[in-house]
Amino acid sequence: MKIKKNFFFKKKILVYGLGLSGIACFNFLKKNNYINVYDDNFSNKHKKYKNYYLNLKKIPKKNFDYIFISPGININKCKLTNFLQNNKNKIVSDLDIFYKSFPACKKIAITGTNGKSTTCKLLHEVLKKHNRDSRLVGNIGNPILGEKKIKKNTIFVIEVSSYQIDYSNYFQSDFALILNISPDHLERHGNYKNYIKAKFKLIEKQEKNSISLIDKNNMQLKGILKKKKINSKLKLVDFKKYKNFNKLIKNQYFNNLPNLKNLSFILEISKELKLQKNKILQVVNIFQGLNYRQQVIFDNEKLKIINDSKSTSLSATLPLLESYKNIYWILGGLAKKGDKLNLKRRYFKNIKAYIYGKNKKFFQKLLKNKCEIKYSTDLKQIIKKLQVDLKDGNNKKKTILFSPAAASFDQFNNFEERGKYFNNFFKNLINV
Repeated sequence: MKIKKNFFFKKKILVYGLGLSGIACFNFLKKNNYINVYDDNFSNKHKKYKNYYLNLKKIPKKNFDYIFISPGININKCKLTNFLQNNKNKIVSDLDIFYKSFPACKKIAITGTNGKSTTCKLLHEVLKKHNRDSRLVGNIGNPILGEKKIKKNTIFVIEVSSYQIDYSNYFQSDFALILNISPDHLERHGNYKNYIKAKFKLIEKQEKNSISLIDKNNMQLKGILKKKKINSKLKLVDFKKYKNFNKLIKNQYFNNLPNLKNLSFILEISKELKLQKNKILQVVNIFQGLNYRQQVIFDNEKLKIINDSKSTSLSATLPLLESYKNIYWILGGLAKKGDKLNLKRRYFKNIKAYIYGKNKKFFQKLLKNKCEIKYSTDLKQIIKKLQVDLKDGNNKKKTILFSPAAASFDQFNNFEERGKYFNNFFKNLINV
């Protein structure tokens, strides 16, 4: 499929940030444009881009047509803050570049505070089952501009973060899904209002022939929508409508409400894409989810172990706390600004909490007088305390829930590294 050349052709472009998205953007644009690059931490690992590198002092003197910014960069707290504030109208995201270059491709954009990676992956598998040319891209780790051999019938399943949407000025999708919303990334967006604004930009940018989907039973989302100007066809997704389908599911992964709600979005989209329910069911029944996202790593009649290292907020952990009994909950790390645990008191009787990490005082205060608490400095030590308690516990089935409800950066580089670290204790844990 030919790239449309009206927007990003023979333009002067600054690529700011050489992470995965930035490098993909550079490679995509360099052939037909005049490219400069800059990174706040330009080092030897970036030496292949040195001929394109522009000194910080020279950047404000250049007249760029567009400025690409990697999603991870906070324009209010970076070395180019003043320059970017003066050139906001020139800022683009990788979503913008893709949209303007491949307008004919079908785009399914999925966002939400929790569950977007899992929903994207499941939809991608469903589309592959139907022999569709599906590409799983975006915040899930695959840069959208890194895809090759794109055709008119290619379907892009895009996990969209609030950072990406915030920087986007042109991107539109055929389907826009907002799964849920709760306070997150407030340290980046400043407040909850700005976070909501970024998320709903995905829907507000759509045109009349596109479709937007939100949860019918989420009163907060519906309340926000009333204040927004929506041009697209709005669909309210009700998971209750699919109860007969859900009865056919044999996969325990879908034993909780959040995953059933995420599935209902896919079932709703399937009508528009003419997908077969029997094939969807086949995928659902073998779906294993993604690593470190509600991942059951062990399960027998006495013990279940769940690795949910991806949980970086209390709202992400909440459904699991409501779904199991006799929970040994391991949590901690860097707590999210403004985060709250909206768990009804009756659930706390099922919980023993094991707190570790830099912000352990925050979590101690949060759970004080609500459930039994133990704490330690690092993850290794708190797991050892949990192992001792397992031996002294009752004969009821126990659930070890590793759902940190916090960012990992106090002790780990990312949630994947944190998840792997926990799994290293797996053999010891099943022998208690």
